[in-house]
Amino acid sequence: MAKLPELAPEDFQCPLPITEHDTVQLAHGSGGRMMNDLIRKLFAWAFENPILSRLDDFALLEVGSVRLAFTTDSFVVDPIFFPGGDIGELAVNGTVNDLAMSGARPLFLSVGVILEEGFSLEELRQVVVSMKKAAKAAGVQIVTGDTKVVNRGKGDKIFLNTAGIGIVERPFVPSASQIKPGDQILVSGTIGDHGMAILSRREGLSFETPIRSDTAALHELVREVLDVGGESVHALRDPTRGGLAAVLNEFAAASGVGLRIFEEAIPVREEVAAACDLLGLDPLYVANEGKMVAAVAPEKADEVLEAMRRHPLGKMAARIGEAVEESPGLVSMQTVLGAWRIVDLPVGEQLPRIC
Repeated sequence: MAKLPELAPEDFQCPLPITEHDTVQLAHGSGGRMMNDLIRKLFAWAFENPILSRLDDFALLEVGSVRLAFTTDSFVVDPIFFPGGDIGELAVNGTVNDLAMSGARPLFLSVGVILEEGFSLEELRQVVVSMKKAAKAAGVQIVTGDTKVVNRGKGDKIFLNTAGIGIVERPFVPSASQIKPGDQILVSGTIGDHGMAILSRREGLSFETPIRSDTAALHELVREVLDVGGESVHALRDPTRGGLAAVLNEFAAASGVGLRIFEEAIPVREEVAAACDLLGLDPLYVANEGKMVAAVAPEKADEVLEAMRRHPLGKMAARIGEAVEESPGLVSMQTVLGAWRIVDLPVGEQLPRIC
């Protein structure tokens, strides 16, 4: 019998993912470590200025005595129609939500439409009608835009770019850099719904209870939270690409605190958990489009949580952890088994073209 080679402990370790590339990878758009590196090392370096350096989901602009929130986003979701919504509704809600995370009142949107030659005009009409309905429901106007067409095979049906402007009427603006030890981490509802709705349609999966996207405009929920919590609401963020894990890591990095969360406290729908188990995915990293994460001073956390739960979009809101002085910049989670593990930024791409 041949003698087996002697193995050292490091031979049993998984190799580190490759993060250095000469070309753009799908993971550069995942909301994880590679996208974070691309933004910081290329775009933030090239366009460096005090407004951009905050690296929030919005820019805070001061024009005379008026303060504005400004944001932009692009949508390449596949498929463009999915359980619970479509690319048009998603684009409006996503842009409204980025403005809402600043506490601003969303007012105006632009839309850039990139169409592939041969795309169905009937499907385009459906997307446009969805945008119209979503804008009306959110109380915003689409006031300008642009349309381009690319050759057949050079695009994928339709891509949307949106930009939004809102007015900041409160004297304070939530930002991840303001999180302090003791702050309580709240999430407004179940996580992973959008990402698993997209993937279930993409992969042809069906469940006893259908999984639907949670796409929704959150500005009214944010308003009620800020009415109750005021300046005690230190940070707000909607956990889209990269999911809850990405937002928590952004919070920890921007504020220099540690974050500790508890797996048993994180709300996940049974069908979403089952789909994640089936596909080997972690719900922490799955995209959401109608949820928000808040860091709130401990003295106001209970009131803010109750305000969330009173709103239709926050009925399943939960307190999932807190900010601590220990392990600055690190996110750790106590599992249902009682062990602790690090929750890092995702490195690869779990779910491409999720929004």
